[in-house]
Amino acid sequence: MHIIADRDKLLARVRRIAGQIAAVDRQLTGDAGCSETLQLVASVRGAVGSLMEELIEQHMREHVARPGLTDAERAAASEEMLALIRRYGK
Repeated sequence: MHIIADRDKLLARVRRIAGQIAAVDRQLTGDAGCSETLQLVASVRGAVGSLMEELIEQHMREHVARPGLTDAERAAASEEMLALIRRYGK
C-alpha cells in the first residue's frame, strides 16, 4: 500500500461529504421539501464522484503508470481498477 498524496485534503473532502450526509438526514427527519432534499442528495453524489475520481487517479499514477513496475504488477493493478470501476458503476 502506498501513502495517499494530499491525505489531509482528501480527509477534509470526506468530512465535507459526511456533513452533507448529515444534512440529508436532517432534511429527511424534518419538514424539508422534496426539491431541496433532492438537490442535496445530488450534491452528495457529485462530491462522492469527485472523491472517487481523485482516488482512481492516484491509484493509476502509483500502481499503473509509475516507472519501474513490472508488467505483471501493472496488469494486476489494472485488473483491480477495472473491477472497482465496474462495482462503482452499478
